[in-house]
Amino acid sequence: MRVNFTVNGRQQEADDVWEGESLLYVLRERLGLPGSKNACEQGECGSCTVRLDGVPVCSCLVAAGQVEGRDVVTVEGLAEFAKQRDEHGHGGACGTGGGCGGKGGVTLDAAKQWQAKPGDSQTGEGVELSNIQQAFIDAGAVQCGFCTPGLLVQADALLEENPSPSDQDIRESLSGNLCRCTGYEKILDAVRLAAARQSEAV
Repeated sequence: MRVNFTVNGRQQEADDVWEGESLLYVLRERLGLPGSKNACEQGECGSCTVRLDGVPVCSCLVAAGQVEGRDVVTVEGLAEFAKQRDEHGHGGACGTGGGCGGKGGVTLDAAKQWQAKPGDSQTGEGVELSNIQQAFIDAGAVQCGFCTPGLLVQADALLEENPSPSDQDIRESLSGNLCRCTGYEKILDAVRLAAARQSEAV
């Protein structure tokens, strides 16, 4: 089958997709976006986390056919997505339009309106890092880097929905993302740093 969907603000088409193929496979093998990592393939480690219509999901558990006509943001497009959100208020962890349990959010249509610029690299290279990406570097939260893309996508969604998360909020939000290298403290520090910088910028 053929699947048409938006990835990082660009319309994409994947041909000859078989019924059991995952979104993760399509992103990595068909579209050349290796940021989302293939680790457990069971939705247990969070290394393949992407945003689907604004909501973080494990792309290894999403059938490629389910993304027809939908919007996907991978770690490669995270910086541009965050920039567009900051400038125009688009994006949203509650992209389905129902609101975030009273916390606000935007409609799915509004979330889909952000667009990557034609000159931007598909791989995210040459784009100024987002707040959370820079915080991970500054806090030393990256070791081998295998889990980092999923953590970044999940943490970005957390800070979008909850700009001032408690330590418990951070731990709960990142509980589905496993890191084999760290004791998680630097990762928590990075999210705290990003939240502090975000509140200063407002």
